[in-house]
Amino acid sequence: MKRSLVVDVSVRLVYPSILVLSLYFLFAGHNRPGGGFVGGLAAAAAISLRYVAGGVAAVRRTFRLEPWTILGSGLLISVGTAIVPLLLGEDVLEHATAEFSLPLIGDVKVTSALPFDVGVYLIVVGLVLMIFEAFGDDLENELEMVEPPAAPATSLGDDFRPPSRRGAGRRGTSS
Repeated sequence: MKRSLVVDVSVRLVYPSILVLSLYFLFAGHNRPGGGFVGGLAAAAAISLRYVAGGVAAVRRTFRLEPWTILGSGLLISVGTAIVPLLLGEDVLEHATAEFSLPLIGDVKVTSALPFDVGVYLIVVGLVLMIFEAFGDDLENELEMVEPPAAPATSLGDDFRPPSRRGAGRRGTSS
């Protein structure tokens, strides 16, 4: 497959921006529209663009961890966030809030729903990576399934002759 310069450059410019947008959705999602699922979908869109531009090899180079590791850690974080309140005598997924002030950022409100959203984000990203991993790039098996190209025609008339009679009727050749 021939790569397109326009697609490669566009993806290089847009990919980081979409990831930043996905992180915004992740962190702003508790108080505004967004959250782990929407942020994960935005990250999945960025990963899909990377796949379109460079194939599964580009996606593999982007993430150092295996897809199932990302998905499993997201599941562990989400389940852990759901179970910890039970251990403390609260309801499942009960959340707490903490507010503090950071020097350059200002007032920050953090809830215990954030780890759950991070887990959902990782689950969505891991699932998309597993889908692209399933697409794979098993070139050897693909090449075995492709038939070798036919012998090229030597003249315009050869295109319309059966393969057994190609070359017949040309000057300087005997048939």
